Amino acid sequence: MKQAGRPPGLSLKRQLLLWLLLPQLVLWLAGGVLAWRVALNYAEKGIDQSLTQSVRSLARQVKPIGSGLLVDFPRAAQDILEQDPTDRVGYMVSSPPGRFVLGNGQLPPPPPELIIEAGEPLIYEARLAGKPVRVALLEVNYGEADSPQRLRVQVAKSLAVQQRIARELVADMLLPLLVLGLLLGVLMYAGITRGLRPLKRLEAQLGDRTGRTLTALPPIELKEAPQEVHSLAAAVNQLLDAVRRSLGQEKRFLNDAAHQLRTPLAGLVSQTELALQESDLQALKERLGKVHAGALRSAHLVHQLLSLARTEAEVSLQPLDVAALAREVAREWTRRALAAGIDLGYEGEDTLALHGEKLLLRESLNNLIENALHYAGQGTAVTVRVRREPDHCLLEVEDNGPGLRENDLPHAFERFWRASELPGGCGLGLAIVAEIAQRHGGTASVHAAQPSGLLVRLSLPLPGPKDRA
Repeated sequence: MKQAGRPPGLSLKRQLLLWLLLPQLVLWLAGGVLAWRVALNYAEKGIDQSLTQSVRSLARQVKPIGSGLLVDFPRAAQDILEQDPTDRVGYMVSSPPGRFVLGNGQLPPPPPELIIEAGEPLIYEARLAGKPVRVALLEVNYGEADSPQRLRVQVAKSLAVQQRIARELVADMLLPLLVLGLLLGVLMYAGITRGLRPLKRLEAQLGDRTGRTLTALPPIELKEAPQEVHSLAAAVNQLLDAVRRSLGQEKRFLNDAAHQLRTPLAGLVSQTELALQESDLQALKERLGKVHAGALRSAHLVHQLLSLARTEAEVSLQPLDVAALAREVAREWTRRALAAGIDLGYEGEDTLALHGEKLLLRESLNNLIENALHYAGQGTAVTVRVRREPDHCLLEVEDNGPGLRENDLPHAFERFWRASELPGGCGLGLAIVAEIAQRHGGTASVHAAQPSGLLVRLSLPLPGPKDRA
């Protein structure tokens, strides 16, 4: 339940934008890191290729002469190597390796674990003046056979150019992607706004219904909308329909109660007024007898109306033994049946399980037995019967009384319809029975019994194999 004062959460539009743009931002950042690594790798390959060419070229300018060396390194080449102050190239010639002969600085030696072969250039990383550099090394042999010597040529280059190249490559890659991402964000915003329009129309239609009575609310119509919005509108329409049905049942119940109680209450008032004016004790006693009979009829009517309202509510079906229930109800009516001179008995299954509401099924049996005892007459027989069909349970109450005429049978389940003028009935008993059968997914029917009498049958569905498991 929403607490008072709690600020509302993000709108659906903002949540959609957040969940669409956040992965895009994460991918853009991951792409930037990957692009940076790739750019550094390619820049490193370019630097290594340049250093390898430089060290080979420099090694060719050093020519052995006898036991000495002739270094033919023109000033122009030296100026080219040293022209960029931010990316200065260091070089060094040493012979034997490590003993400075020529160069513009002392370069760091290679790592001890590096295996050096004459004529094969090697690349390694080192630090020069506290800055990282890439160093290319090439060693060559020279001198006489009896006095061999080795010459080492080194060329070093800082990694500033590598990082500059990587930054330029990353910028050239990510800036267009950023522009495309912004454009994609704008398109997504427009698409989400357009996609949420059916919800706005749904909100407008619900807003238009504010102030109307619930029973007069028309269903929501969305002709052009995504399937999810159609499903939402259908669910709202189902809710509105359930509310309309519930309010209609309540209104019908109130109308029925007001209509049916008006007459007996008016009779009670008139009888009590006449009783107050009576001076004769016998006449007063007769008046009070009529008041008592009217009060009993009113109480019976109220009970039937409440039972009818209860049957129109939601029913919770539970497993029960309908045969045992029928025998129990029949036993409860035995004393009244004997007092009326009627033979009340039970026939059928010893046990029969189904899913039902015990209270409502008991109410339906009470109504059927009460009707049979009331209208069958003295000296008749009333039989309560439970029979099994392949997929249905038949719950029957049969009497051999006068029954109903053929043209009256279709009206038996109508509310407040009565075929007899005998006092005590209100025309709701069979209507309640039909409603209870419908709530259990079954049907109620009435038939003429042979040779005379009336048979009322409830056909209720039995649980399938899966439900019985």
